[in-house]
Amino acid sequence: MAENATVDDLTITYEDNGIKTVKELDKKVLTKGAWATLMFRYKEWNATKGEYSDDKFTIRRYQKRDGSYQQKSKFNISSVDQAKSMIEILQEWTKE
Repeated sequence: MAENATVDDLTITYEDNGIKTVKELDKKVLTKGAWATLMFRYKEWNATKGEYSDDKFTIRRYQKRDGSYQQKSKFNISSVDQAKSMIEILQEWTKE
């Protein structure tokens, strides 16, 4: 079975020399199918400070080809403040 055969297999966790340089905290699936959209909450390792960053967020699109998902695009939300601004705008746009 391919490494990313299902949406549940997708992760942004990344390890380098035994250190999780990207630590996934949560994952939400927005869409499934031949094209999948996922939102991740994560932290990045800062080697200089010896600690993880504040929470960050990313939205990623994957396409399923030959039985496995391949990342096709991403948008990184670099701070909680940026995420809150996006939430406010989306709430305004989606008011009825």
